[in-house]
Amino acid sequence: MKLLGIGSRLNHPEFGFGVVTNVDSKHYWVTFQEKGLETIALDDDFELIELVNQEVDTVSFYEVETSLRKILKQWSDVSEIVPIADKFKGGKLIIEPSDTNLTSKEIPIDTFFHKIVMVRDRIRVMEQKINANKQLDDQDKIDLQQYITRIYGSLTTFNVLFKLKSDHFVGVKST
Repeated sequence: MKLLGIGSRLNHPEFGFGVVTNVDSKHYWVTFQEKGLETIALDDDFELIELVNQEVDTVSFYEVETSLRKILKQWSDVSEIVPIADKFKGGKLIIEPSDTNLTSKEIPIDTFFHKIVMVRDRIRVMEQKINANKQLDDQDKIDLQQYITRIYGSLTTFNVLFKLKSDHFVGVKST
């Protein structure tokens, strides 16, 4: 199948006459005279009126951005934005010693939460580096992975702070 270049003209059975204004890996973006901008599948049924031959970049900016985010998340020490549960926004963590002569410590819960997220992200990076390490044999990787799983399990107490369940720490899952 030959891709239509930007500027190609077509007649679509549902939308009528239109001009291709963008192309990605799955769709033509067509501005139709009667219906305005619509996306149609590359293999959609239409009558070609005029083909414009030009090189078409079939990778959209969104696809490049999504791929880049995935790579950066997997291989860098960059923290993703993780939302705190609404009920804790702007709150504070108060640590009171049992000795009433000592003063308590107040920490903004957002600061505490940020540090928990940084710990989680750094454990994930360590896990990836262990799995990618060519000098460790499979048994060493399994042994280290078990320690990481236990670390996650120890940190499940902090899951209450996360807004989204998908951001939670997960230890050993019961079967």
